[in-house]
Amino acid sequence: QVQLVESGGGLVEAGGSLRLSCAASVGTISTSTMGWFRQAPGKEREFVAFVHVSGMTDYTDSVEGRFTISRDDAKNTVYLQMNSLKPEDTAVYYCASSYGSTPTLVPEYNYWGQGTQVTVSS
Repeated sequence: QVQLVESGGGLVEAGGSLRLSCAASVGTISTSTMGWFRQAPGKEREFVAFVHVSGMTDYTDSVEGRFTISRDDAKNTVYLQMNSLKPEDTAVYYCASSYGSTPTLVPEYNYWGQGTQVTVSS
């Protein structure tokens, strides 16, 4: 059992930056691949990035080069640094943990946080 809590969302102007955090309040993330997803109003939840226990990362094309996912297992926390934000990045952002190696689909994740809102104004 893992309980995840996201923080760091907010309102930012286009071109700005935010850093999201996801801390495990129960359980450990050290043996899991950790991912970030987002869901905009009226749209399906979509993959953003994951970081494997080895440190290997993957990103969806639309955030490649702008977002950076990282993990600090000692702090039981995963981060998403978001730079050069665009209005189309506006969504609720969720972190999740997976037992898979390269998970990019929602069903591959076992535990989810409650989400944090990111709003980018133009």
